[in-house]
Amino acid sequence: MRKREGDGCPVAGALQLVGDKWTLLIVRDLAGGPRRTTELIDGLFPISSRTLVDRLRDMEGDGLVERVEYEGQPAHVEYHLTNRGLRLLPLVDALRQVGEELGCNECEDRLNRLGIYCEACPLNEHQQINFRPQTVPAPEPHQPAPSHRPRHDSDDSIVLL
Repeated sequence: MRKREGDGCPVAGALQLVGDKWTLLIVRDLAGGPRRTTELIDGLFPISSRTLVDRLRDMEGDGLVERVEYEGQPAHVEYHLTNRGLRLLPLVDALRQVGEELGCNECEDRLNRLGIYCEACPLNEHQQINFRPQTVPAPEPHQPAPSHRPRHDSDDSIVLL
C-alpha cells in the first residue's frame, strides 16, 4: 500500500484515501457483493464510465477492491471489496446516519429515484453485510503525548502576515 503525502497524521492519510466524491459510494455499492462496471454505473448516477474506471484503478492500487476477470462469452470483469475495503463499511454507515440526521436525504429518496435502496440501507431486505463495527474493548487510559510545539503562556498574540 502506498503511503499518503501530507502531515503524516492517520486522519489526513485516510481522508486522502477516501475523501473524493466517489470512493465511499463505490464501497457502498460493493458492500453487497461483486459488481460489474455497468452495474456500478447504474447505481452511481451521474458518474461517467471514465471516472468510475479511474477510481476503481486507484482503489485497486490502494488495496480496497480486487478486479477479477472472467473468460467466456462475453468476457467480463467484476470488482469486489477486499478485507481492507470492508474496513470502510462502518464509515459508510456512519455517513448514512449523519446524512439522515442532518436532513440531507432519506433512504426513501433513493428508492423513489432509482427503485431500490442502496446496499448500506438498513431498509434493504437483501442487505447481507454488517455495517456496524465489532465491539472492541476500550483501550486502557494513557497520558496524552506531549505537544511538539513549545507553549508560551505569556504570549497569546497572533501574527498576521
